[in-house]
Amino acid sequence: MTRTFISHISLRTKFIIFIGAIISAFYLFMLYRTASFDEKMILKQAEQQARMLYKQIVLTRQWAADHKGLFVQKAEGVEANPYLELPMMTDTEGHIFFMRNPAMITRELAAYAKRDGLGFFRVTSLTPINPENGPDEFEKAALTSFEEGTEEIVDVDETEMGRVVRFIAPLRVTASCLGCHARHGYAEGDIRGGLSITIPVDWAQELMTKNMRSLILIGVASIVMVTVALFLMFETLIVHRIRALSRAMDSFPEESPERYLLPYTFRDELDNVSETFMLFCDRLKKSQEELLRTRAQTHLSEKMASLGILTSGIAHEVNNPLGGMLNCVKTMRENPGDRELVERYLPLLDKGLRQIEMIMRQLLNFGRVEPLNIRRTDLKQLFDECTVLLSYKLKNIRLETSVEVGRTYLLDAEALKQIFINIGLNAIQAMQATPDGRLTICCCEEDEKLVLVFRDTGTGISAENMPHIFDPFFTTKGVGEGTGLGLAVTYSLVQRMNGTISVKSNAGEGAEFTITLPVAENTDAAQGGTTVTTRDAYAQNTPC
Repeated sequence: MTRTFISHISLRTKFIIFIGAIISAFYLFMLYRTASFDEKMILKQAEQQARMLYKQIVLTRQWAADHKGLFVQKAEGVEANPYLELPMMTDTEGHIFFMRNPAMITRELAAYAKRDGLGFFRVTSLTPINPENGPDEFEKAALTSFEEGTEEIVDVDETEMGRVVRFIAPLRVTASCLGCHARHGYAEGDIRGGLSITIPVDWAQELMTKNMRSLILIGVASIVMVTVALFLMFETLIVHRIRALSRAMDSFPEESPERYLLPYTFRDELDNVSETFMLFCDRLKKSQEELLRTRAQTHLSEKMASLGILTSGIAHEVNNPLGGMLNCVKTMRENPGDRELVERYLPLLDKGLRQIEMIMRQLLNFGRVEPLNIRRTDLKQLFDECTVLLSYKLKNIRLETSVEVGRTYLLDAEALKQIFINIGLNAIQAMQATPDGRLTICCCEEDEKLVLVFRDTGTGISAENMPHIFDPFFTTKGVGEGTGLGLAVTYSLVQRMNGTISVKSNAGEGAEFTITLPVAENTDAAQGGTTVTTRDAYAQNTPC
């Protein structure tokens, strides 16, 4: 059979793990929500920034178109626009100026913005005049959708600049644009192309990462602090008080539970449990006292019942010498002057009285009611007294005894007498219908234990009755023949002497009772003991 080992986890640990898991899950969810919200907010902000930039650039282009473009003086890095009809002009002083149309202005502003890291924008078209304004895949798809009525396209992409927000909106031909674009076949309101804006958001990603690290550190610190606070709270309010309640339970009934259960200022459920436990202890004490009184009464009742059974045999033993004594007295009265007769009958009267006195003393010794008293006991003498009492009930039953002990023992003599008489009477009654019955009683010492064995050749014990033979008031005898308390009292006495009792029997094959009692020098009356009831084939395999 495989034994399963279950690891022990304290209630405090389970509680902290459970609460910690809930807090951690909630905090992780909050971190996730915060990160998602920050990301959406940053992308929305970049989108709004691109939209504002688009409007500013459109306004700048509109201003340049309304003023028919503008001229910038020739300088280093300032080149003419080869795609214009009037790319340059010279003033009266010989200064050369190059014309800048809206497309050129947009391109040069984009170069400034890209240099300062403020993003990137450019004009693109499906039919560009300048090949550099040709669209990429994102711009081509957007320009195509503009033809279908889309007003703007926003997307997030990974480029060589890192993570970026891409924004593109259409550029429409206005009346001021027709001066240049009319010859290309455009009319007012047509879509000439689109303004593509790219806003980098890597800087925001770095800030988000730092923010998330800070939040994680704060979260870990918060969880640690909450865990420590829960530990201290649970230790003070619950574990300490449960430990005190456990100590009170372990110490009961030797010590009062009030010693461990201290009242608290604010009452709670544990205080109710403690009070319930103290009430339970009070009820248990009262029940135990009542049980002891009942058990003492039961023992007395059974003892009296045993005395009643013995009395019938003892009456016969008393009547025999009593009858002879009465005849002697009658004869002496009839012959008051016969001195020889008086001297012959007086020894007979003395012998008869002494015999009756001995029988009464044995009966009184058995009937004496005393508490369990451990003292040194001579087993041979005790066996002799008990066998004499049992002998009054023996009819056609052979009694064999064997006492293989040579010293005195710390035992309760009266309890052992009652055990001896109870089991002996049960055996005698079981052999009343058995011719040539035999009762064997032996006693020996083995492994610091005293072993008593009672064997009979009676009717035995059936399988259905075996589990109940030690139950109070269980009997298979007729009305008035037994109380059903003999073996129950025997079991209780053996238990009080910290011993064990076992039975072997089959119906029709007799029975064997084996009692084992500790005989160490410091033996005390103890609570506990074991009764083992077995139904093996009748065999003499006991130590005796």
